[in-house]
Amino acid sequence: MRLSGWRWLALSSACLCAVAALAETRPQYGSVLKSATRITPMSLDPADRSQDDTMAKRNLTRLMFDTLVTMDDRGRLQPALATSWQSASGNQRWQFWLRRGVKFHDGTPVTPEAVAAALRAANNDWTVMPAVDSVIIERNNPDAELAAEVARPRNSISKRSEGGTLIGTGPFHLKEWQPGKKLVLAADEGYWGGRPFLDGIEIDFGQGSREQLIAFDLAKIDVAELAPEQARRASTEGRRVGTSAPIELLALVFTRERQTPEEGKLREALALSIDRNSIRSAVLQGAGEPNGGILPGWVSGYAFVFPAEQNLERARQLRGEVKLASAWTLGYDANDALSRLIAERIALNARDAGLSVQAVTTAHPELRLQRITLASLNPRVALSAVASSIGLTAPNVQGDLMEDVYQMESAMLQSQRLLPLLQLPVSYALGATVKDWSQGRDGSEHLESVWVGGRP
Repeated sequence: MRLSGWRWLALSSACLCAVAALAETRPQYGSVLKSATRITPMSLDPADRSQDDTMAKRNLTRLMFDTLVTMDDRGRLQPALATSWQSASGNQRWQFWLRRGVKFHDGTPVTPEAVAAALRAANNDWTVMPAVDSVIIERNNPDAELAAEVARPRNSISKRSEGGTLIGTGPFHLKEWQPGKKLVLAADEGYWGGRPFLDGIEIDFGQGSREQLIAFDLAKIDVAELAPEQARRASTEGRRVGTSAPIELLALVFTRERQTPEEGKLREALALSIDRNSIRSAVLQGAGEPNGGILPGWVSGYAFVFPAEQNLERARQLRGEVKLASAWTLGYDANDALSRLIAERIALNARDAGLSVQAVTTAHPELRLQRITLASLNPRVALSAVASSIGLTAPNVQGDLMEDVYQMESAMLQSQRLLPLLQLPVSYALGATVKDWSQGRDGSEHLESVWVGGRP
């Protein structure tokens, strides 16, 4: 009998452990997720173009606002506030039918009139009209990629309350907002996509990578942004790390068009002088992918055709064909130590080719080191966004094949306004209590499916 009793006790303990393990792995409602970010937004308006288009800003927008359509990891359009859509008149006229029963966070219904007003505010060159249960968008020229453009976070649907507060339809609604300092969100109980597991999210703004890691290690935040050079070390030190595919283009951008063929030779010489592999291994600690193209290879499939290898011999030859070469000033973000290191290494590479490049933080440099986040998984939309961000007119290339996209990208590179260097991923340090972390290949966070477990 005594042996039977011990067996019963062991079986009971095992059952209790199994129940506890099951409870730990089962999604739980409640808790507040705490995070930080380096950005300092002064506005939450998705259509505000005065703010940089960063992944952090987009993820912030997705928490509070929805678009008519979304895009999955393979670049396929999916229904969101619109359940269906179609184009007519040679892609100059698009119609989006709205999901029924959706409400803004203040309880008012999402109407065609409200959606049309939001899209007009974000795109002053679109003609947007409400219909009975849909909205109609008309363009002056055919736009086969308009639905993909509508999927961008900057085209999220919002409206203003009577008091001027910005209101959306996303999984979380605004609870507290200190511009540039802090944002507190609460779960929206009536969210059309289902209530999030989290009760809320708190985000501190203006926190650099080092500050975030310190706060993370002290368990003050659950999620921290990692600079590219920090991701591998954070992983080897035992931190849990989530990383996207390469989505951020690090490039040199000339502030004006080339004026002469000789200047074109010097720009080509500069591109050939840069040792991208050394920047990746020594400065970025193995993060990123050297790339001579604008789009990452996992999006285009042909990035390998654009040369990314250093060729000092050819660079020196081109430099020798130009009698006089002015010194270039290379601007970088004075608040970003990584940018300074990369700019200085580029200047040293240029010197090896006989070029004079000086890294500076002063205003109005001849070229600048810039990070450009992939705007969309649609290659045409992404290329057009890059062109717009550097003041370049996007080439008008017709056709829907990847060969046509390649021609568009080639034409942009031939302008020599942009010298691609590397494609960088977006990485996060994740606390042990963060469960079911969901991150798209493009770096998009899906915090509506995240929950927190095991927190004391």
